[in-house]
Amino acid sequence: MKILICSDGMPAADNAARIGGMLAAACQAETTLLGISEKPTDEQPLRHALDTQAESVRALGVNPEIVIQAGEPIAEMLELTSATKYDLVVIGSRRARTTGLHWRSEKTYEVIKAVPAPVLVAIGECGRLKRFLVCTGGKRYIEDAVQLTGRVAAAVGGSVTLLHVMAEPPAIYSNLVRLEEDLDRLLQSGSELGVNLVRQKKKLEAMGVPTEVRVRHGSVAGQVFAEARESEQDVIVTGSSRARGALRHYIMGDLTRTILNHAECPVLVARSGVPPGGGLWGSLKRAFGRTGE
Repeated sequence: MKILICSDGMPAADNAARIGGMLAAACQAETTLLGISEKPTDEQPLRHALDTQAESVRALGVNPEIVIQAGEPIAEMLELTSATKYDLVVIGSRRARTTGLHWRSEKTYEVIKAVPAPVLVAIGECGRLKRFLVCTGGKRYIEDAVQLTGRVAAAVGGSVTLLHVMAEPPAIYSNLVRLEEDLDRLLQSGSELGVNLVRQKKKLEAMGVPTEVRVRHGSVAGQVFAEARESEQDVIVTGSSRARGALRHYIMGDLTRTILNHAECPVLVARSGVPPGGGLWGSLKRAFGRTGE
């Protein structure tokens, strides 16, 4: 496993080094500590900060490679992560405001949308990495996120909770509500949601990861935070998807942005795969019923 820990030399990056070091130690990962100076006068203070952060990582039994580059941070990170395949990028994040779309540093969101690797945003005073809450949605295209979470959870000896949140439907769908409240019945129902949740659970358990499925109703973000709080989760896992067409960046949905804005624990933004039959042609075939090709 290859982990890239990114630092700008600021205090928030100390948290990224600590949490990234914890993961690297558990996964026995090849680890790079990256610093990017935007101005020549930044290089010496950045080098000093990286040396200090590297010592904290070494104290966990990991010997990171220190890389210092100059330039625009997002562009440099994109170039590095495009040239070298990293399994995980770890970044720090400070809260910049409490209103609007972006509560954290703008660079936090830009890194997530730009780099091709999954991104772990080091938020909060995380003292352990054992319990992972995956916002699954019950769809197949979250499989890559489930796989990555399983690898990390297996390495740290952790567990996973697969969470599906259903918005409160009109009263005429009360039977559907009762079905989803009866978890055993849901998992045996043969529905798309039930089949996908069962497959994800079996995949994680085959990796040696204890896995629980939870279904809740209401506001998705509110229920995610309620589950994280009540079951004392250490990491929230959510997804992002690649933009259509020639664009290379990833898209953060409203749920991912809301979780990043309000989270008090680390958030892993994992890349979602392309849904089967995805893309424009797949959409057209589904719209016109051409599913036999």
